[in-house]
Parts: sequence; structure tokens; C-alpha cells
Amino acid sequence: MSWQLHVSSDRCIGSGMCAGAAPDLFALDDDHAHPVSEHIAESDDRALEAADICPMLAITVRDANGREIAPRE
Repeated sequence: MSWQLHVSSDRCIGSGMCAGAAPDLFALDDDHAHPVSEHIAESDDRALEAADICPMLAITVRDANGREIAPRE
């Protein structure tokens, strides 16, 4: 099973916090971040942390069933 990562280019301001927290999961190009891979191993807490610390809440993490699990409130 895997999780799916998505960064909304409409919301991302390119702060780089995600890439700093999980450089093997997120990269910063020009003005926006993007996932290095859209699918990652399930239970990678760094993906959840990156979604939680994003100042614009631009990162979404979905589980294998498509349920949004981050950002957490």
C-alpha cells in the first residue's frame, strides 16, 4: 500500500519548509514545491509533518483508499 502526495500549485508559495523537513519527498523548483514521487511508502510520518507545517496548507496526503489524512487539524 502507498500514500499519494500532492502539492497544490495554486496555494504553494515556495517556502521550502516541506523540502527542508523531507528533502527526499519534496523538491523546490522555481517558485513552487512538488513531490519527488507522487506515491510513497505508507506510514512515512515525514510526509504528514510536511503537510502540517506548510504555511499555505498546500500539501495533501491521501491513503491507499483516497482518504485525506493530512494536513491534520
